[in-house]
Amino acid sequence: MNHVYLKRLYAKRAELEAKLELHDARYCFGEEEVDDGTDSDLRQRLSEISDEIDALESRPGR
Repeated sequence: MNHVYLKRLYAKRAELEAKLELHDARYCFGEEEVDDGTDSDLRQRLSEISDEIDALESRPGR
């Protein structure tokens, strides 16, 4: 398995999680009126990356 690629996926997932937390906080505190689909886009991208990480981690020989 390409460990460098997996590390990049972990980093990207952490970045997306941080963006989602910031988006949620802004929404909760009313700093932005957001209903532009950003949260659903971030959640979708997080799901895709998590699925790819799971698939890579479950491969034999890891």
